[in-house]
Amino acid sequence: MNTLNLALRGLTRNRRRSLVTLLAIAFGFAAIALFAGYTHNVYDGLARQSIHGELLGHLTISKRGMSTEGKLDPERYLLTSADVARITELLRDEPQVKLVAPRLGLSGLSSNGRASTIFIAEGITPEAMAKLQENVLTAEEARSGMYADIIKQLDPAHPESILLSQGLAAMLHLKPGDQTALLTNTLGGQANALDATVGGLFNTGNAGSNDKFAFMPLALAQSLYDVGNGADRLTVLLADASQTEAMRDHLLTKLKTAGFDVEIKTWQELSDFYNQVHDMFDMIFGFIFSIVLTVVVMSVANSMGMTVIERTREIGTLRAIGLKRSGVVRLFTAEALLLTLLGCAVGVALTLGVRYGINLAHISYTPPNSASAVPLLVDVDAGRTLFTALMMLAVGTLAAYLPARRAAKQPVIEALGHV
Repeated sequence: MNTLNLALRGLTRNRRRSLVTLLAIAFGFAAIALFAGYTHNVYDGLARQSIHGELLGHLTISKRGMSTEGKLDPERYLLTSADVARITELLRDEPQVKLVAPRLGLSGLSSNGRASTIFIAEGITPEAMAKLQENVLTAEEARSGMYADIIKQLDPAHPESILLSQGLAAMLHLKPGDQTALLTNTLGGQANALDATVGGLFNTGNAGSNDKFAFMPLALAQSLYDVGNGADRLTVLLADASQTEAMRDHLLTKLKTAGFDVEIKTWQELSDFYNQVHDMFDMIFGFIFSIVLTVVVMSVANSMGMTVIERTREIGTLRAIGLKRSGVVRLFTAEALLLTLLGCAVGVALTLGVRYGINLAHISYTPPNSASAVPLLVDVDAGRTLFTALMMLAVGTLAAYLPARRAAKQPVIEALGHV
């Protein structure tokens, strides 16, 4: 207790220097914590967009080799109606599984009667589409209305109705209620065409796909592709996203035991965009963290170095009345620890205040390659914030240890005669 009291009194000796060092620590801590909160919000938004917005679900089941050889030999890697029914039945008794949805991807030409352009479509049942999008928006995003155009819903009462991305509809000058002709190749290589009604428009959120993507009822896609009731994959939605990896291993073992040669991929493996953004922000966070940590170390080292020089005679007096060298080192490292701790505490308050202001300001921006604006929001990343605080405490204390150790080794007579 005496050491802490002496450390606190030592910090108040030169209030201006201590205050400048404390503010450097506080602003550095707040910068890291705010960026960590921003990246946490970005990661969470991208995860929800991948799982629910892109309708990837948590797991995707397909025949082994479908992702590499499926386009060359689609008939070989297609799940038959019997496969779909049996796998669905096997997964139905799993408490973690909320939905098993057969899917069918196809591509072709869409025409308005005068002009044509390519489209990439996903066949899915209207019920499965609604279930997959249940958590695509947070309550705050839903209230803002900013993302109203990313919600997609097929009309179960109109099996000929399809959804077009906004860019694709604009290219063909189509609007809801108009007719479009769809032309594709069947599984056997024959041309197949049918008319469909534009039931609605949606925004993919990505400029690269917003001019070519479409959704249609699974039955319509199966008819176009001429595959009966088959599907190229099954999308699985789980009750708990944290169980994704464990459920992938469990379901893979279960299906292999049942005689199915399948592969199961998680949404992280299928979402290249999420992985690229995650890696980029992790690198930026590491870079910013290194810079701020260096500033903190230099600030504390400079402050404690000046303090040790100014208090050399005090150190000699303490040594003369019986304080050991370890006691001197402990005293100055306690000052640095206390200074860093106070700086982090001020940094936490600063972080919460700035975060509240940012979230209240309703700031939005359009990211690169995005087709719509997104809000600038900051979460609280407790894990990274705690890690930052511990690292700052450790390096701040270490920065004071070296000058304190050097001062403690100085002979008592020389320290007492220091001018």
